[in-house]
Amino acid sequence: MEEAITMEQLNIKKKSDQDIVVSLAGNPNVGKSTIFNSLTGLRQHTGNWPGKTVGLAQGESYFNDQRIVFVDLPGTYSLMARSQEEVIARDFIQSQLSDVTVVVCDATSLERNLNLVLQILQLTPKVIVCVNLLDEAKRKKIQVDLDKLSYLLGVPVIGTSATYEKGLDDLQQAIKDVYEGHAFYNPLVREHLLEMVNQLDESDLVEAFINRASVTANDVTTYEDINYDVRDRKIDRLLTGKVSGIIIMLLFLFGIFWFTIEGADYPSELLSKGLFWIHDEWLKLAQSWNWPMWLQGLLIEGVYKVVAWVIAVMLPPMAIFFPLFTLLEDLGYLPRIAFNLDHVFQKAGACGKQALSMCMGFGCNAAGVVGARIIDSPRERIIAILTNNLVPCNGRFPILISVIMIFFVGKGGGFLNSIQSALFLTGSILLGVMMTFVVSRVLSNTLLKGLPSSFTLELPPYRKPRFGQVLVRSVLDRTIFVLARAIKVSAPVGVLIWVLANWKLGDISLLTHFTNFLDPFAQLMGLDGIILMAFIIGLPANEIVIPCMLMGYLATNTIVDFDTIDQLRELLLVNGWTALTALNVLLFTLFHWPCGTTLLTIHNETKSWKWTWHSFWIPTALGIGMTMFTTAIAHLLAWG
Repeated sequence: MEEAITMEQLNIKKKSDQDIVVSLAGNPNVGKSTIFNSLTGLRQHTGNWPGKTVGLAQGESYFNDQRIVFVDLPGTYSLMARSQEEVIARDFIQSQLSDVTVVVCDATSLERNLNLVLQILQLTPKVIVCVNLLDEAKRKKIQVDLDKLSYLLGVPVIGTSATYEKGLDDLQQAIKDVYEGHAFYNPLVREHLLEMVNQLDESDLVEAFINRASVTANDVTTYEDINYDVRDRKIDRLLTGKVSGIIIMLLFLFGIFWFTIEGADYPSELLSKGLFWIHDEWLKLAQSWNWPMWLQGLLIEGVYKVVAWVIAVMLPPMAIFFPLFTLLEDLGYLPRIAFNLDHVFQKAGACGKQALSMCMGFGCNAAGVVGARIIDSPRERIIAILTNNLVPCNGRFPILISVIMIFFVGKGGGFLNSIQSALFLTGSILLGVMMTFVVSRVLSNTLLKGLPSSFTLELPPYRKPRFGQVLVRSVLDRTIFVLARAIKVSAPVGVLIWVLANWKLGDISLLTHFTNFLDPFAQLMGLDGIILMAFIIGLPANEIVIPCMLMGYLATNTIVDFDTIDQLRELLLVNGWTALTALNVLLFTLFHWPCGTTLLTIHNETKSWKWTWHSFWIPTALGIGMTMFTTAIAHLLAWG
């Protein structure tokens, strides 16, 4: 270890000296997070390792009046200290902070998991092996002799089915027993492991651990059906095939977008009408109570109207998109996407794991930037961070969907229009993905030269979705979180725009001065000053670009209020929008600077203003260049 880490640095607070701090370790996809969430409930927070970017989720539980503090370590296959996650997990386990280490294993893949168990056993004697997913093992007719495994490893072994919360009390009792020195422990096993460590070099030691894990797993595992994974392999041949894998991936992408558009249209309209009915009633009350005009404008026309637009436009699509995306995670499909795209990312000089961080970016680019931590190579991690904003986040989907439905699909609704909208949106997303490959290739040949690295990608078994957890995670952890962030940002922006629109300098408002200043450059991009103003003021969060744009038009042209898609179309057409304007808005929505949250996240992850600046100008230069190109081509065609 570089230096001793303290409780204060990791924000681990013991309420008493009797509290037990437990390291929760394990390979990815073994149900470690499910165990952590089941034991700690909502009593969680995340602290960062000092000087690092890897977060350690922490939570607490109470068992028989005993407080247990769980520290959920990054999932890792090894502790040979190659990746950042491995260093963090190893250092915490062997530090004085960890009282007990629980190593979670997958009952259906015990051989691979035991390699990590053996490595941890040579670091600390206070170990419990938790064999999880016994319910899946039962379905696949796999039996694990837990008593024999305990004897061979020399430490307690507890069986659990965390999804159904079975065995968790036994696990907590074992933690208490190990901490108090009352649990079964055979020191000879650990002594033998330490002898291996002292006698063998690293390559021989890795092979010795793998061989011992294989022998141990074979001794304790019985397979009643050796073809238990035939179904998974047949599905994988389809989902990861060279041709079929890409086609199915595109169909999944199209299906999610179609379902989101079709499902969100009617709820958005109802929500909009309801929220603007409240707006009208509140305005009547304010007038009857003789509120000053400036207060009515500031609170009702400024704050409330912008917040209402954000909720009406964002909530229904998010409430559909996030559960569908989380469902694919729960099924185990996202690693298949990474597998399908690995070859393309290798050709681009990047890492296949970038596909996973790119998928996270569809929900939130800041989350995608944090997700790049799974990439071991610092060079490839920077590439993933700099290009994550090239795929649209959930805050940009409402702009894309609205513009597509108004200008590229048609006025009427119905099944055919939702299909066309989904096709246009899928094409827009694919353009962003293609540019991710192109920019990754350019970066790997210029700013970030180097050879692409190899990596181990596990294809986890397909699992039955846990619909309750999917809804909780997608609605609470994602939908509500993103919506709350958007509302926090949109409220002060509503005040700002109202003030700019009503504070005059000479005969015209400050907002008009600002948009007139931007207009010449915006015209070169096929936009106008109000559109560019909306993107600039929308820097804190993309979710407020449409409200800023509408308030700008309504403040400068008192034509129509907006609570339906038809009225939005009328407002845009009256203000000079054409198909070229709509196309350039789509392009600039796809390619412009990251939102404020993402920029701060990039700085936190890279600890560098240099890379933060590069992440700002790269997509912005793409957007400006593309919009100017399409505008120039359109003008040449018109003159011809």
